[in-house]
Amino acid sequence: MTLDRRRFLAGMWAVVAASRLGGTDFAHGQARAASGETPATQDRGQGPFGPLKNIQAGVLSVGYAEAGPPRGPAVILLHGWPYDIHAFVEVVPFLTAAGYRVIVPHLRGYGTTRFLSGETFRNGQPSALATDVIDLMDALQIHQAILGGFDWGARSADIVAALWPERCKGLVAVSGYLIGNQESGKIPLPPKAELQWWYQFYLATERGRAGYEKYRDDFAKLIWQIASPQWHFDDATFQRSAASLDNPDHVDIVVHNYRWRLGLVEGEPKYADLEKRLAAAPVITVPAITLEGDANGAPHPDPATYAGKYTGRYRHRLIAGGIGHNLPQEAPKAFADAVLEVAGA
Repeated sequence: MTLDRRRFLAGMWAVVAASRLGGTDFAHGQARAASGETPATQDRGQGPFGPLKNIQAGVLSVGYAEAGPPRGPAVILLHGWPYDIHAFVEVVPFLTAAGYRVIVPHLRGYGTTRFLSGETFRNGQPSALATDVIDLMDALQIHQAILGGFDWGARSADIVAALWPERCKGLVAVSGYLIGNQESGKIPLPPKAELQWWYQFYLATERGRAGYEKYRDDFAKLIWQIASPQWHFDDATFQRSAASLDNPDHVDIVVHNYRWRLGLVEGEPKYADLEKRLAAAPVITVPAITLEGDANGAPHPDPATYAGKYTGRYRHRLIAGGIGHNLPQEAPKAFADAVLEVAGA
């Protein structure tokens, strides 16, 4: 789950006061993508996406799914915590049917993504994750893409759109503007608001780190249930994504991410300039659509608190029907429709 505490503080009290459609078989899109030449290698892993690919990008070997025409306009879809690429498994067919090349990467610390070196610091700070997106685009020779995401993925998409607008043709972000900084993370919230961040405080302790390591699946399932109280996912759906949390770097990345937000740990000096720019809360100038589920149980800001951060063509939509935090998986057509709309802006 993600959210800049400053944005959250601004909109929290408004929040407190306050069908899935099938698509064409993803495998058809995957087969089309596999027919094109790419510098990536095929991974042996199988699933609803078919064989995944891996490519060296920056400090990572990124595992990702790809579908659609290899020369089609690019869409990159970014998942959050504690989710994985399968959040988009029913979104992708809508996009490939419209002629888009779709890339769905595992974030650092998830699935088949691995660090190239054991000596690399396992950094979970937001600017590092956003830089991973740029590195992946460079490795795949994608100059510009539409970016869509939720949770950690929405934050990364926001950051890329704000700092590298020339690389982002359009943006779809669940829960809106999630760019923050360590100073805002130090601001105390009212008790009821702090309660919703229990997992962040838990992970700030060594007991929490050990508990997350030991009970990773139970922890993730609880977050899914709290964040999407009306989404009745089955065990197979959960286990399909939970497998991606069984990554050797996962706990390190998650713990560092949440401790960094509270200012308890340092990041890497090479990201200092990016963090300085993000601390100024830069506006997002590219065409953007923000989405929110009407039953999102995770902390999230009132859209009125961030609408002014989007200075290009902008729309916000509330998705009804008991839709929670994992909006792409709970309402795939609504998410895909937003991507297609922003693509035509």
